[in-house]
Amino acid sequence: MPELPDITLYIEALRQRIHGKRLERTRVRSPFVLRSVDPPLDAVQGASVVAFERLGKRIAIGFDNDVWLVLHLMIAGRLQWRDDWPATLTRAAALALGFENGTLLLTEAGTKKRASLHVVRGHAGLAAHQPGGLELDRASAAEFEAALKRRNHTLKRALTDPRLISGVGNAYSDEILHRARLSPVTLTSRLTSEESARLFTAAREVLAAWLERLRGKAHGEFPSKVTAFHDEMAVHGKYGKPCPVCKTKVQRIRYADNETNYCPRCQTNGRLLADRSLSRLLKKDWPKSIDELEQLQS
Repeated sequence: MPELPDITLYIEALRQRIHGKRLERTRVRSPFVLRSVDPPLDAVQGASVVAFERLGKRIAIGFDNDVWLVLHLMIAGRLQWRDDWPATLTRAAALALGFENGTLLLTEAGTKKRASLHVVRGHAGLAAHQPGGLELDRASAAEFEAALKRRNHTLKRALTDPRLISGVGNAYSDEILHRARLSPVTLTSRLTSEESARLFTAAREVLAAWLERLRGKAHGEFPSKVTAFHDEMAVHGKYGKPCPVCKTKVQRIRYADNETNYCPRCQTNGRLLADRSLSRLLKKDWPKSIDELEQLQS
């Protein structure tokens, strides 16, 4: 799922291309993508773009008639830009927005159609799509700690809860926790003020660094390879590969469609966190530490 650095980059690219431009035509190809009926999508046809907002992981495009398009890309949704109106649309294309200078396409891979478009009126309409999480670039360390401890969750869950923290998902939460040297399963109620401050600093540094890195990769072009996996990441998507800090093999916890990646030496004092599927399979044979695991694999 595109997270804060990716969404910010999308908005910067859109502002460069469609700010002040008139929307001339639209085409909804997927019956799943349009999730609202009042106002209709036709309400923005002929209107010009005047504003952009980021609502957590949502992109909001505002028009001069006070109508907004709110796009939520979810896991597999991506944006593409082309300089003309396509004669045909690919199977992956869910939505086409034709501006006077080009076309914005919303594509979605796979069979689970989760990406969405809502058409809303005014800032009151936008508010319904604002998850309410803390914006890290405008927050203090104290506000961050208070947000984390509003609910007693694991750090992984708290960082990825859009009602608590804005714009952080599965990928960057792994990187943030590794930078902060904290276990993903530590409960927020047990977090010390020093650990919270360390996590706050790590979160701001990781998100800022990745935004700059992605800007450099885009070279001013429209972002075309938005992914949750990058070679430069420390632990996310790096299961079995060496941690860049201590060279210990990165471990993971798998659940549903997601997994958490972590370094057992840097983050959990050498303790292996129980992977549900493997723990059930191995039961008492499940190694409790990275040293035990390395002995088994040697």
